[in-house]
Amino acid sequence: MFARIRLATPSDVPHIHKMIHQMAVFERLTHLCSATENSLSSTLFSPTTKPFHSFTIFLLEVSPNPFTDSVITDPSFTPVVKVVHLDLPIDDPEKETFTTNAVNDVSVAGFVLFFPNYSTFLAKPGFYIEDLFVRDCFRRKGFGKMLLSTVAKQAVKMGYGRVEWVVLDWNVNAIKFYEEMGAKILHEWRVCRLTGDALEAYGIAD
Repeated sequence: MFARIRLATPSDVPHIHKMIHQMAVFERLTHLCSATENSLSSTLFSPTTKPFHSFTIFLLEVSPNPFTDSVITDPSFTPVVKVVHLDLPIDDPEKETFTTNAVNDVSVAGFVLFFPNYSTFLAKPGFYIEDLFVRDCFRRKGFGKMLLSTVAKQAVKMGYGRVEWVVLDWNVNAIKFYEEMGAKILHEWRVCRLTGDALEAYGIAD
């Protein structure tokens, strides 16, 4: 199987939206997911959005055939292509839903969304990964590693100091995977979040 990681474009939003919903189901957080295709398009692909300096999405595509189309949408990133050797063919029950190129049998298998942050201790920018998702039938085949490695490689290329993200404490498979990738789990830290009514209250406060 041939795998490719490329920068997502506005035309990919329907597939991204579907995967966000699937991720919410997996994480048991559908009650918190209010994203729509329109809201994703307007916030992720505005005229001022520049890859790696704002919200950036790498899209993972797979195909039984070599990729023949050119998908270089920004000179700062060349798509990553890899041949993945599988013991058995992958049965994708949602192949038609996630097809991006029917002629060459190309479909979307996952994505990673990230954006810049900053470390005052390092005095360097870094990347924060908001979401990393691989569709169910493509898991445990090296595709998650391929996505995470591509983000980390881009961070090194840009001279950034670190890449960080959060993981649900019950997702032991993900925790093990991240540790195998060299990540350190920071047990002493907690996520703090202002959202919904608690955040809106500040908009009307004196």
